[in-house]
Amino acid sequence: MTRTLALAVIACLGGCATTSTGTQPPKPRPADLVLVGGTVITMDPLRPRADGVAILDGHVEVVGGDAEVRRRIGPKTRVVELAGRSVSPGLVDAHCHLYGLGIALESLDLRHLASSAEVAAKVRAAAARAPGEWIVGRGWDQNLWEVKEFPGRGLMDDVPNPVALRRVDGHSLWVNAAALKAAGITAATRDPQGGRIVRDAGGQPTGVLVDAAMALVDDKVPAPDAGIIRRRILAAARAATAAGLTAVHDMGIEDDVIAVYRQLAAEKALPLRVYAMLAGRHHAAELATRHPDRDPDGTALFVLGGAKFYADGSLGSRSAALLAPYDDDPKNEGIIITDESALVAAARGALAGGWQLAVHAIGDRGNRNVLDAYRDAGVPPARRFRIEHAQVVAPADFVRFAAGGIIASMQPTHATSDMPWAEARIGAERIKGAYAWRTMLKNGVHLAFGSDFPVEEVPPLNGLWAAVTREDKDGKPSGGWHPEERLTLDEALRGYTVEAAYAAFQEAHRGRIAPGFVADLTVYDRGLLADHLLDVKIAMTIVGGRIVYGD
Repeated sequence: MTRTLALAVIACLGGCATTSTGTQPPKPRPADLVLVGGTVITMDPLRPRADGVAILDGHVEVVGGDAEVRRRIGPKTRVVELAGRSVSPGLVDAHCHLYGLGIALESLDLRHLASSAEVAAKVRAAAARAPGEWIVGRGWDQNLWEVKEFPGRGLMDDVPNPVALRRVDGHSLWVNAAALKAAGITAATRDPQGGRIVRDAGGQPTGVLVDAAMALVDDKVPAPDAGIIRRRILAAARAATAAGLTAVHDMGIEDDVIAVYRQLAAEKALPLRVYAMLAGRHHAAELATRHPDRDPDGTALFVLGGAKFYADGSLGSRSAALLAPYDDDPKNEGIIITDESALVAAARGALAGGWQLAVHAIGDRGNRNVLDAYRDAGVPPARRFRIEHAQVVAPADFVRFAAGGIIASMQPTHATSDMPWAEARIGAERIKGAYAWRTMLKNGVHLAFGSDFPVEEVPPLNGLWAAVTREDKDGKPSGGWHPEERLTLDEALRGYTVEAAYAAFQEAHRGRIAPGFVADLTVYDRGLLADHLLDVKIAMTIVGGRIVYGD
């Protein structure tokens, strides 16, 4: 049903005149699902707020007052009495690693450990339970340790199992002697392009591998079969829907994972929608001849729509590419993972094949390189190429995002996670262009929000809180870190709904609660208020009119 027809039907619900032949128009079909008695935040400028929603055949049929919505209740309609609770368009994480979350859920969780010794102790315990197996984990962060440096050589070399532990940001890998041996890494091994093997004063590898160097060990870890991949995707999807997510953008996946996603979608076994990006480092040469999926009506559960590349590393690993050296590491300007000429080639290939291109860029040099590459490749604004993270941007470069139609795909909780040390990395002047959401909006940039999980935690409510307050979960610093970049709740919510849909070319079908739109909804256990976001729980997650979480 078109939106115009839907509104006409609504207008007639109170009683329309008979037709010229004297017959009454057909009575509208009863809804499959009705939500009434709440606050519906529609993100629709024609009707920003409503009391209820009626859903039919997976789409929104009626949005309005309780009385007009209740008229669509029939004998088989499922009715949800909201009792004052809030509903929004389904929340979308516009940058995450859903399959990566599935891996993390089966790996050692190293978050919040206070020292490298604690990490090593957890590894030894795991090795004792699994003799001979690879030990993998994620989440260590040297910024939380008393000595805020990468772990030194030999701390896990007594463990006979090969060990591979990802830093929380995913840009550094800490391995032991057994893993170095399996990968053939010695003092004579050269740093790969776009990566670094950290070495001690004598030139020996310490066991920390940065960015592209991680692949030297990753390629030796046994590959999972399709059954394991399926298990991981479904476990991660359950965690995502429980957090209120109706869709995610899974950034940078391989063909074996794509095949499992397609099977799950064909079986209608995926509980949420996935817009996926190819792992660009394996597909740069294929982009011109391989083509993306299409989703003309916004209802597909899986769409392979783009390719993801890396311009640089991360601030946490001091591998983000900067225009000038790090303030706390004056000999280091970071790492260029994909140089500008290769980015231009990728952009041209994406244009030829019909792909959306998304490039990870953290540092101001990384962001400028991507902006320059998009310009040099002649990318039209209508193609909606993206920069993922856009974390530190030089002042002159903000306007270039809007001018090129480039989407800034950002993650609010990165700011609140990084704020204890970010300014020490880049200094008081450059920090003014970091995590700069308000500045992006002032420059007319399309701003889509995500979390980058499992780098950060899954719940998008954490991101809404960070965007609105720029405070951590303890309310610090009071008033927010660089509060001039805070957003209103509606602006932040727009990043997880309207703009996330726009970033996947689905703004005509998803991202709002309006007649004719796909019925992807997130239901909260109370009113959605800016100063109480951390108290809010997810009551229900609805995808295509089907309740996939809650009751």
